Amino acid sequence: MASRVSTAPRPSGVRDRRYTTRYPFAADAILIHLESGQQITGVTSDISLGGCFVCTSKQFPANSRARLRLTRKGQELECLVVVRIVKPRIGLGIEFFELEPATLTVLTGWIDSLRRAR
Repeated sequence: MASRVSTAPRPSGVRDRRYTTRYPFAADAILIHLESGQQITGVTSDISLGGCFVCTSKQFPANSRARLRLTRKGQELECLVVVRIVKPRIGLGIEFFELEPATLTVLTGWIDSLRRAR
């Protein structure tokens, strides 16, 4: 019996997208560690639908979870993230692990604006 590959669409959550184009994107960032409540601020240097890189002066441990608030031109984007890469003195790479449809719409709009600006 031949096996069938499902052609059903995958869930729209961005955590399933392994390969996404990254764009230079400067936004103010506030990260709040979910366990300790520690808060750090920074600025994004790039962003994609799967995550972003935030330049900070402090760090969270790798694989920790945080709430991320991005602000750019008066628009706010807030979502849950997980810290994946920690680079001392540079910042940390984070992956979005929960994006509500409205948040995804705002994020997609920001990225589309970057594409048009090039």
